[in-house]
Amino acid sequence: MRKFFAGLAALQMLAIVTQFFLAASGAFDTAPNEESFQPHRALGGGIVLIAVLVTVVAAIARMPGRLIGMSGLVAGLAIVQFVINGIATALDGTAGGLVFGLHAVNGLAIVAVAGAVIRQTRQLSVPAAPVRQAP
Repeated sequence: MRKFFAGLAALQMLAIVTQFFLAASGAFDTAPNEESFQPHRALGGGIVLIAVLVTVVAAIARMPGRLIGMSGLVAGLAIVQFVINGIATALDGTAGGLVFGLHAVNGLAIVAVAGAVIRQTRQLSVPAAPVRQAP
């Protein structure tokens, strides 16, 4: 089950990196509009689902509590992305643009936490070095 968790965490990171690519593709489209960001929006919903699944699998696999918590944090931060988008859209104008800047900052936080989950998962899979006994 731990190997499944590790694979799922890696899939989550791949989806997050793809999300950045889709955001850039939408932003640098020849005529960026709502339609340009549709793949970015769709994958965002998928990332929330993957993050929730990663958290549930971490709990079932009896991963350390900190790892379960960090997995849940990725899900929470992904949900915050939709909240930021909603607030920025409601504000319009300069204020909306400034609030929407937090969307990118939060995305970087998601990458950092998801990366920490993968690092800790790898540390758990590395066997401890044998302890030598003094003669």
